[in-house]
Amino acid sequence: MLNIKGVAVALVLLAGNSMAAVSPQDAAKLGSSLTPLGAEKAGNAAGTIPAWTGGITQPPAGYQGSGKHHVDPFAGDKPLFTITRANLAQYRNQLTPGQVALFEAYPDTFQMPVYPSRRSGSAPQWVYDNTARNAASAKLLDGDNGFADAFGGIPFPIPQNGVEALWNHIARYRGTYVVRRASEVAVQRNGSYSLVTSQQEALFKFYDPKGSYANLNNILFYYLSFTRSPARLAGGAVLVHETLDQVKEPRQAWGYNAGQRRVRRAPNLAYDTPISTADGLRTADDTDMFNGAPDRYDWKLLGKREIYIPYNSYRLTSPEVKYKDLLQVGHLNPAYTRYELHRVWVVEGTLKTGERHIYSKRTLYLDEDSWQAAVVDQYDGRGELWRVSMAYLKNYYELPTTWSALDVFHDLQARRYHVQNLDNEEANTIDFSQPMAEDSYFTPAALRRRGTR
Repeated sequence: MLNIKGVAVALVLLAGNSMAAVSPQDAAKLGSSLTPLGAEKAGNAAGTIPAWTGGITQPPAGYQGSGKHHVDPFAGDKPLFTITRANLAQYRNQLTPGQVALFEAYPDTFQMPVYPSRRSGSAPQWVYDNTARNAASAKLLDGDNGFADAFGGIPFPIPQNGVEALWNHIARYRGTYVVRRASEVAVQRNGSYSLVTSQQEALFKFYDPKGSYANLNNILFYYLSFTRSPARLAGGAVLVHETLDQVKEPRQAWGYNAGQRRVRRAPNLAYDTPISTADGLRTADDTDMFNGAPDRYDWKLLGKREIYIPYNSYRLTSPEVKYKDLLQVGHLNPAYTRYELHRVWVVEGTLKTGERHIYSKRTLYLDEDSWQAAVVDQYDGRGELWRVSMAYLKNYYELPTTWSALDVFHDLQARRYHVQNLDNEEANTIDFSQPMAEDSYFTPAALRRRGTR
């Protein structure tokens, strides 16, 4: 006789990711034993990671409003200790292989000042509410290249596999409409660098309070960037339509050439295409620690670890810190960095047989309180550790949300590194308060009109 129960179990296993929504009982854990975004609310047994009690719920005294540089809410904290090459063995189990490699590459200068862990992560209530709904409804599309039936919150707050956790990072909350002027640099082996400054704007359609999954039209967000300096690059621009399912509908990108006053399609801005302004130190899908289609890798969820990650990095972006003091040979000046012990989800991507990418493996360490990738280790075709990326996180408490203050990409073989989102020496920082642009603002025709000004 046919075992109906056994067949049902087999079908569930075969269906795999397409039946990803969690049970109502598990979804009910959000806001009780779990935080509204799916982290463990309790601290750790050793007491070195505290319980989450809501995170930062309002800006600290002295903050002047969105677009102004952030006041450090933990300015009075002192380091508990500093990890150096000399005491590395004592802390190795709470570091990633890439972090360990930085100590080995720069034994005399790389350090990690460790501060008390502050679980400052938070988000608006409407994001929490949407996340709770998503937990019971979201499902991966065929091939895992997108998801359905989720909107305006973390899609899989209780992930069942690696690709769900990865989508939580890709689709995490970063406001709805953001504007910033910032610089990026490639720091050479001798410490020399040249700033590339741009004006950036992004409209996160997935977090439009007036939107819904049904009217996304496969658009996750729009991104627009105009280069302001140096003079040889000034006037150039790039426009991106980031699609949710990039295999079904690849990312659409256009470049504007100021000299020719022409807009051209940029069809190859994906996967391991090198980014010119990063001097080859960052691939297209390195941006934001990881972005784009996940289809070239097999993703595994390896569980959680307690790791020292960059956190509450307010001093790093202070207007009192000058670039010449921050950007040192090999790495950022450790005096301005802050690391804390946090639980992270570990997600490992292994290149599929027959697929092409310069990285054979990449391991992401996702902050459990925000789903932001804090550290990524990347391996070359021989399986050797090649690059390590770190996102120096802080809470943008005007929203609030946890996002990177700076993204830093280290090439361990070339002994060079790339830094994104420098704005210490700008009059203002990222602004979430500007009136939201319409979709028509992010079109090739609009790019051409703006580019001729």
